[in-house]
Amino acid sequence: MLETIAQAALAVNENLVIRKNRISNMARSTKRKKRACIVTGTHGDELEGQLVCARLADILTRESSKLEGIVDIYPALNPLGVDSIQRGMPMFDLDMNRIFPGTPDGTMAEHIAYDIINDIKGADICIDIHASNIYLREIPQVRINEITADELVPYAEMLGTDFIWVHSSATVLESTLAYSLNSIGTKTLVVEMGVGMRITKEYCDQLVKGILNLLKNIGIWTGETEPVRKAILSTDHDVSFVNSSAAGIFVPTVEHWVDIKKGEHIGDVLDPATGRVEEYVTSPCDGRIFTLREYPVVYGGSLIARILGGVHNA
Repeated sequence: MLETIAQAALAVNENLVIRKNRISNMARSTKRKKRACIVTGTHGDELEGQLVCARLADILTRESSKLEGIVDIYPALNPLGVDSIQRGMPMFDLDMNRIFPGTPDGTMAEHIAYDIINDIKGADICIDIHASNIYLREIPQVRINEITADELVPYAEMLGTDFIWVHSSATVLESTLAYSLNSIGTKTLVVEMGVGMRITKEYCDQLVKGILNLLKNIGIWTGETEPVRKAILSTDHDVSFVNSSAAGIFVPTVEHWVDIKKGEHIGDVLDPATGRVEEYVTSPCDGRIFTLREYPVVYGGSLIARILGGVHNA
C-alpha cells in the first residue's frame, strides 16, 4: 500500500511528494509486528537501489502470506534528484544526506528530513542502499561506524555482501540518515555497491537475496531463501588507497575484486595528446581490489583504487 510520508509545495502548482510502499500480511495478528525499512534514492544519481526495491516489492507482494511482519520500501527519498539525475536536491544545491535528522521548524529540506526520520524510527532494522558515484565502481559492501559495530556486524553478515567495512568514527558524518537513526536506537546498515547512474543487475540480485535472508533471520519473512556469501570483515587499517600523481586518462590492467600482489601493475595514466605513459600505477600491498576507477579522466590526487589487505589468495 502506497503511503505519503512527506510533502511540500513547489513552484508552478507542483508538489514534492515522498512515498513508501508498506507490505504486510493483513491476515496476521494485529499485535505489534516487527518492521524493516528498505531505503534508497537519497542521492539522485545512485540508481542501484531502484532495482533492489522493485525486486523486493514484487516478491513480497506476491508472497505476502509469508510475511510475519511489515516491510516498508522507500524507493526515492530524493525524488527530484532521481527525476533529474542529480546527486543533490535540485534548486537547493543540497546533499540530502547531510541534513538529517532535520527539524520541523527549518527549511523545506530540513522539514522533509525530519518527517523521514520520524516515519522510519522505531523500525527493527533499516537498510540504507547507496551506489558509488560515476567515478568509482564498488563491490557490494556494508559500511558501519565503529561505535555501532558490535551491534550491527551480526546483521550485516546476514546480508551476504562481499565485505563489511568498519569505519573509524572520525570519518562518519553525523548528519547522515544512518547516523541519525542509529543514534536514536533504530539499527541502520549502509550498503554501497556498483557505480553512479547505472544498475548492476548481479549486485542487485545479490543484495535482494541477502535482504530476504536477513528478514528471515529476524522473523519477518518465512518464505524461501538462498544461501548467502560469507562477508570479509575489515577495519580501516586493512584498506590501502591508490591515488594518481599525474593527470590524463586512466586505463586499468586489472579487473574489479581480484587478488593483487604488492608492486603488481594496476593500470596506466596516459597523455592522450602524446600517447606517453605519465604514470605506471602499481599496488602498494598484497590484497584485493574492492574499489576501481570507472571514470577514466584523472588529475593529481584522483582516487584510482582501494585495496583490502590481508585477503590475498583467501
